Amino acid sequence: MDRSKFYAALRARSSGVFGTSLTKGQVDGAERILDEAQRRGTPLRHLAYILSTAYHETAHTMQPTREKGGEKYLRSKRYYPWVGEGLVQVTWEENHRKFGVTAPGQMMTWPIALRAIFDGMTKGMFTGKKLDDYIVGEKCDYVGARRIVNGTDRAADLAGYAKTFETALRAAAYIAQAPQKLQIPELKPTPAPAPEPARGWLSRVLARLFS
Repeated sequence: MDRSKFYAALRARSSGVFGTSLTKGQVDGAERILDEAQRRGTPLRHLAYILSTAYHETAHTMQPTREKGGEKYLRSKRYYPWVGEGLVQVTWEENHRKFGVTAPGQMMTWPIALRAIFDGMTKGMFTGKKLDDYIVGEKCDYVGARRIVNGTDRAADLAGYAKTFETALRAAAYIAQAPQKLQIPELKPTPAPAPEPARGWLSRVLARLFS
């Protein structure tokens, strides 16, 4: 995958995401998601919708995000202190614990945030709906796929983002596998030839006579 082409496509004025530049945090977040997708072998259009969801749910930062609002506001929520966190705004203790969280705040860490968005969307752990229900083979329903996370809220917007990410992934020749590391064989030094055995004076004379 040529990631420079991926980012070039996203920076295009007509892309509809990020504007014409990405911040260091946005690139870092996208890189982590791409790495995880290639490690898992995530299909291209599944990844496009995962990126779209992260873009929307993190308010375009591509970083794990905590639910907006002051502490007084968040304390008013019935699910406090298990407020929305992560690359997908996961709320309620039961939902946090599905992804290995043992305390509020852990969904803000990258390993758990990645596990939540990938497992949650591929296995149907958010709403019971999963990516394969909407995106499989020739079928690609980016609008309906919003039901994987949050009903139909902003479904058309996320579908548009997904199409942009799909275009960028195709431009970059995304392959759903981790890049193979080049194996360089270890060079071993050639052993020096063994020294010839020492010869006495008679051996040297005979060797000259018969050479």
